[in-house]
Amino acid sequence: MKVNINDLNVHVELCGEGFPLLLLHGFTGDSSTWTPFCPTWGKHSKLIIPDIIGHGETESPLDVNRYKIESAAKDLLKLLDELEIEQTDLLGYSMGGRLALTFAILYPERVRKLILESASPGLKTEEERIQRCMKDGELANFINNQGILAFVNYWGGIPLFLTMKNLPEPTQESIREQRLTNNPKGLANSLIGMGTGSQPSWWEKLNLVKCEVLLLTGRLDEKFCRIAERMQKDMKKASWIVIKDSGHAIHVEQKEKFDTIVSDFLSLN
Repeated sequence: MKVNINDLNVHVELCGEGFPLLLLHGFTGDSSTWTPFCPTWGKHSKLIIPDIIGHGETESPLDVNRYKIESAAKDLLKLLDELEIEQTDLLGYSMGGRLALTFAILYPERVRKLILESASPGLKTEEERIQRCMKDGELANFINNQGILAFVNYWGGIPLFLTMKNLPEPTQESIREQRLTNNPKGLANSLIGMGTGSQPSWWEKLNLVKCEVLLLTGRLDEKFCRIAERMQKDMKKASWIVIKDSGHAIHVEQKEKFDTIVSDFLSLN
């Protein structure tokens, strides 16, 4: 379905019955990231699965400021209002995890439980943020100049996704094909507007998250394991689970384990 939110046409998939669960995909992903979980999570939750701005079938505006993570969080708030949802569980992966955390900090009363898969609160220092903005700007230029095919070929080979090379060939090809369906201008603007360097650092505000939090990282993703370890210490109600034999994309690399862990966490009172 399409929902007009703050003058942006947003594509949203809905399935299942129960307490709402808002699902946010990562950079270059779309709602199809989560639809394989509809048969199981849909038994206990009403799944709300939007394509984030610049991705999938959601619009890709030319104004980079429209992609700021605070604006994207405001879009989610309006989406919940449109669907008449007072409170939701929230799960985000990577970029979607940064957006989920942003939403939980800005609108804490709207989140019952928060699940962050391979996510961070941003970068601590201004110097780190400036360096990252430069790198993301270079990547955005790469997309604009070389096109979506060249970028997807490059993106699939970065060290963060090295462990995904162990997935079956059809799975790898399916992920690649999905990435290629994105609007190149949307991806480029997403990197500039919603990149890790562009967003506020939430490290000092992690204590504002009052709800129960589950942090999930893959053991082979050492960088995000270190981040989750620090996050857990700064959050009031956070638990942290490390999934062995997995890298960054746990929901793909260890789908059944991920499926069960999420269901168990959401079913706990």
